[in-house]
Amino acid sequence: MADATGLLDMGERLGARELRALQRERLRASLTHAYTNVPFYREAFDKAGLRPEDCRELADLARFPFTTKADLRANYPYGMFAVERERIRRIHASSGTTGQPTVVGYTENDLSMWSDMVARSIRAAGGRPGDTIHVAYGYGLFTGGLGAHYGAERLGCTVVPASGGMTARQVRLIQDLRPRIIMVTPSYMLTLLDEFERQGVDPRGTSLRVGIFGAEPWTEGMRREIEERCGIDAVDIYGLSEVVGPGVAQECVETKDGLHIWEDHFFPEVVDPVTGEVLPDGERGELVFTSLTKEAMPVIRYRTRDLTRLLPGTARTFRRMEKVTGRSDDMVILRGVNLFPTQIEEIVLRTPGVAPHFQLRLTREGRLDALTVRAEARPGATPEVRDAAARAIVAAVKDGIGVSVAVEIVEPESLERSVGKIKRIVDLRSR
Repeated sequence: MADATGLLDMGERLGARELRALQRERLRASLTHAYTNVPFYREAFDKAGLRPEDCRELADLARFPFTTKADLRANYPYGMFAVERERIRRIHASSGTTGQPTVVGYTENDLSMWSDMVARSIRAAGGRPGDTIHVAYGYGLFTGGLGAHYGAERLGCTVVPASGGMTARQVRLIQDLRPRIIMVTPSYMLTLLDEFERQGVDPRGTSLRVGIFGAEPWTEGMRREIEERCGIDAVDIYGLSEVVGPGVAQECVETKDGLHIWEDHFFPEVVDPVTGEVLPDGERGELVFTSLTKEAMPVIRYRTRDLTRLLPGTARTFRRMEKVTGRSDDMVILRGVNLFPTQIEEIVLRTPGVAPHFQLRLTREGRLDALTVRAEARPGATPEVRDAAARAIVAAVKDGIGVSVAVEIVEPESLERSVGKIKRIVDLRSR
């Protein structure tokens, strides 16, 4: 596809036929690498009666077994590594808040590829060499901070490694250092905007022009909220540590119509979450990734649990994935009705008098599960406005989702803020 800036790299310039040929070559190499060097994959392939050479076309990948987070945890810490430990240059890990953490290793080539993909993503978001980028993702074992950092440097940008927390200080740094781009979770961006306004500073008057937001699902309503309050272009970045980190897919600033997957390095499928059957492009299901170029820890058909669908390319020739609407393991089944936090978010965002900060609390009343939506009031909202907001949310959830919930409108800034992924669901049923 033509690009007015002339900045597309060689991978982005591939035609459809060239891309498919490259994917076939890299897929066979990745399957062979995993089978030869990772006992887990050798056993899984043998059990399925498959060898790497059985994958002659891209569609043949559907015959190979899935990899799940449970598999990674069962092989903690180094059982999924495909190279000698001496070749590992960095280790990242998931938080492990829901179980054994998952450990991911990177060779020098892996880190270089990752930096290239994040640089490609920032460029697609509108970033250019020489821009200053405020990175407010958490640094450390979480992949967000360092992934964004090295990708921004690879593009030729100046990085402000702010990490998370110290919100008032972040606001001061943005005012003083005048970054053009911010990379952060969307929920923490809202916290930063609240702090700007608390200090009497109009966020629309800052130097920020682009926000690259990821690490959690967020809705079109939240995009509108951020863009209107801050006067920036808000675009989505996607990634997960098990695949590489941020930079697996990126929304282009000129279209904002879903995230282009960097298919020359990560091969996507969408499957039925229950049956595992591969779904055709355009049908919504669970996103599955196979790495095509990773050395330290290749992943074959990794089930992300993220729900989306694949769409044709627009701003790039690579296919797009629709914004993630939720995770199959975040779905709440309340009295037989399937409910996702993003559905509640859409309702909260359009309710007058309520701030875009909420939490869902699951409890058990007798033999039945109950859900309480706790949403923060906007500063200055009167008791009458708060009562009206609670009634409006109750009615909208009942009418739009088909389930009855309780609603509590709480004081501004009383819900726990997160510098990483916000915890939307608090399950108190087992207590």
